[in-house]
Amino acid sequence: MVILIKAAQLLLSLSILVIFHEFGHYIAAKIFKTRVEKFYLFFDPWFSLFKFKKGETEYGVGWLPLGGYVKISGMIDESMDKEAMKLPPQPWEFRSKPAWQRLIIMLGGVTVNILLAIGIYIITLAAWGDEYLPTSEVRFGITVDSVGQQLGLKNGDKILSVDNQVVEDFTKIPGRIILENAKTIQIEREGQKMEVNVPMGFISKLIKHQSADFINVRIPFEVAEFSKSSLAPAAGMKIGDKIIGLNELSTPWFDQFKSELGKMKNKEVTVVALRGVDTVRMKVKVPSTGILGIAPQLPIKYFSFKERHYNILQAIPAGVSKAYAGVGNYLKQLKLIFSPEVKAYESVGGFITIGKIFPSTWDWGAFWGLTAFLSIMLAILNVLPIPALDGGHVLFLLFEIVTGRKPSDKFLEYAQIVGMVLLFGLLIFANGNDIIKLFRH
Repeated sequence: MVILIKAAQLLLSLSILVIFHEFGHYIAAKIFKTRVEKFYLFFDPWFSLFKFKKGETEYGVGWLPLGGYVKISGMIDESMDKEAMKLPPQPWEFRSKPAWQRLIIMLGGVTVNILLAIGIYIITLAAWGDEYLPTSEVRFGITVDSVGQQLGLKNGDKILSVDNQVVEDFTKIPGRIILENAKTIQIEREGQKMEVNVPMGFISKLIKHQSADFINVRIPFEVAEFSKSSLAPAAGMKIGDKIIGLNELSTPWFDQFKSELGKMKNKEVTVVALRGVDTVRMKVKVPSTGILGIAPQLPIKYFSFKERHYNILQAIPAGVSKAYAGVGNYLKQLKLIFSPEVKAYESVGGFITIGKIFPSTWDWGAFWGLTAFLSIMLAILNVLPIPALDGGHVLFLLFEIVTGRKPSDKFLEYAQIVGMVLLFGLLIFANGNDIIKLFRH
C-alpha cells in the first residue's frame, strides 16, 4: 500500500508539472499565432489512451509516462517530422516567426514551471504557514549514525553553526553541510565549545549515504506505543514509562538504549523505567533482532517548534523568496553532480528515487511542497543547453540572434537526434542506478 501511495503521488505530481510546462509553450505559441498541432500528457508512440480534437489542436493522453509534449508546426522536435519541414514555410509555422518570438515560445515551459512553484509556495504558506525546529531548541544535542561519527560528530553534541554561520532551521543543517561544501562545524561537547573539521572529500561520502539522518535530534526515551509483536507489554511495560536504564547502565536517551540493546540479542535484560514517581524494573528477553518493538514519543513533545503564519499579502514575497532559495539550492546540487571530486553523479537516481521522497501517507502539505520543488527541478533541467531540451533550442536561437545566422534545418535535425540519444542515455543511467541500489539493499 505504501508503494501505491508513493506511486500515485509521483504520477499526479508529474502530470501536473508536465501539463503546466507544456501549457507554457502552448500559450506562448498561441500569442504569436503559431499553430499547435498536438498537446499531449505523456508520450503516445503507436497509440494514445485518450484524444480529441478542438480547432487545429489534438489533445490527448499517451500511454508512456515519461513526460509530455506540444507539437508546434514548423519546428524540429522529438516527433522528427522531416516531411513537413521539406514543404515551403507557412506564416503560422514556428520557423516563420522572428527569432525573439521563437525564443519566448521555447522559454514558455520553464517560465511557467517557475511561476507554478512560486504560486504553490504562496498558496501553501497562506493556507498552512511554515513550521520549523530552531537549532537553539535542540537542547539535548544530536544523534549521529556511523557516517556522522566518521565526520567527527558524537551523540550529545550541540551544533552551534556551520562554517561559523548559524543555521536557524535545524533540519537544514545536513543540506547546508553538503550543498555549501562545508569545511567546519562549530559544536558544544560536554560544555566545551570546539570545532570539527570536515574531512577532505567527505561530502562525496555524505551524498552516497543518501540520507539526512546522519544528523538527528536526541530525545529522552518515553514509551509512545508498541508494535504488535513486542514482548515489552507482557513484561509489564506501559505507555508513558520513561526508560532510564538497561541492566546497570544509565540509558536516559533513546539512542543510548537502542545502541546498548542491540548488543544483547537473545539475552534476558532488566529495563529500568520511571512510572510517575516510582522506579520499576522489568525483565524481558531481547529477540534476535535486537529490538523490543517500542516507539518513543515524537520530538514535538520535547521541543518548541517555531510557527510562521501569513496572510495572502505576506505570503507573496515569502513564496517568491522560497522559490528563489529553491532555485539556488538546486543549482548547487547540479554543481555537485558535475564535480569530479564529489562524484555526486554516482548517486543520481530516476523515478524510484523521486518516488521515495514522497511521504508514505497522503499529506497534501507535503505533496504540494514536493511538487513545487520538482517544478523548479524540471525548469532548471529543461533549460540546460542540451539539444532536444528547451535549453538546446534556446542556445541555437541565441546564436541566431547574436550572429544573425540561422542554423540549417539539417543541422537542427542532427542536433535533435544527438540530444535525444543523450537524454535516453541519462534516463537509462539514472534509472539503472535505482535498480542497482535495489539489489544492493
